[in-house]
Amino acid sequence: MRIALIGPTHPYKGGIAQYTTELAHQLTAAGHQVRLESWSHQYPKLLYPGQLTVAEPELPPFPNTVRHLSWRRPDSWYRCGRRLRDYDVVVLVMVNPVQMPAYRGILAGLGRHRRAKVVAQCHNVLPHERSSLDERLVRGVLSRVDGVVAHSAEQGKLAESLTDRPVVVEHMAPVVVAKGQGVAADAPLHRRLLFFGLVRPYKGLDVLLRALAAGPEGVRLRVAGEFWGGTESTERLIAELGLGERVELRPGYVDSSDVPALFTDVDALVLPYRSATASLNAFLAFSHGVPVIGTRVGTMEQDVRDGVDGLLCTPDDVESLTEALNRFYSDGTAARLRANVPPVDAGPAWVKYCNALLRAAGV
Repeated sequence: MRIALIGPTHPYKGGIAQYTTELAHQLTAAGHQVRLESWSHQYPKLLYPGQLTVAEPELPPFPNTVRHLSWRRPDSWYRCGRRLRDYDVVVLVMVNPVQMPAYRGILAGLGRHRRAKVVAQCHNVLPHERSSLDERLVRGVLSRVDGVVAHSAEQGKLAESLTDRPVVVEHMAPVVVAKGQGVAADAPLHRRLLFFGLVRPYKGLDVLLRALAAGPEGVRLRVAGEFWGGTESTERLIAELGLGERVELRPGYVDSSDVPALFTDVDALVLPYRSATASLNAFLAFSHGVPVIGTRVGTMEQDVRDGVDGLLCTPDDVESLTEALNRFYSDGTAARLRANVPPVDAGPAWVKYCNALLRAAGV
């Protein structure tokens, strides 16, 4: 079939751009003719205070890519839809509600009696921090597509509350942009943990810092990633908790080539999220031979086997996370979990995901 993906790719950075790029490659490998329609200007920089782009591609670029879409050019929205009128499937990658007017313009360009089946691929149906306007904008698109793909049962129910169109729930397939060498099961512990990724309130870094202060003595923490709104509040909390000698801050986006070094001297990746839909970071940790300490949110319970290759605890609960940290560093638990870290085999998961996408389109 002829399939068009509309979403971010290089030079835009981060997980959704990586996922869109890999999806284009996977659909092509499955025998489809794929076009990736991306953005020259994705949304106003005011909405994202951090780094928007990277110089070097994080994955092999998809060759059949055009970047004509701009949030400030409504004519580019309509023309995009016109270009895709003879396609079989059009996939709208849902990133931010501010892009919903552009997607409405693309749908208008496809025409009232469109040939193409349109699927909304929802990484987040609604933002973690949302407003009533966000709901109206998203509902306006979801009510006009032919099907929706969500990445967790909870997100599927949320999508169903916004549209009467079919909703398919499918777990995200792994994307590993920087593979590691793994860690020997009998390697000594470093007594260092890693928090990796964009730092926003829902990610729960403050909960982790309080648990670290109350948890096993002498364990250190490395925090690597962009800080939403700056590092000041985190630095104040570190000082209040007396963790100045135990916490290493590495603010700023981490290029894919620098990711493996973050995992070489840590015992676990900690994902202390207050809320989540799906995260690829557990697979990233496993690809480096590192277990995960996470919370029971989103698909974490599917990704991490509690007591086997990681530990799970209650979200937004300092006491529960403290208990998990103490358990991790007692009775040989850390070494046992590390020995059970599974290899990351993305192939079967991608076959399922691509099939789910087409099932949502009804083709």
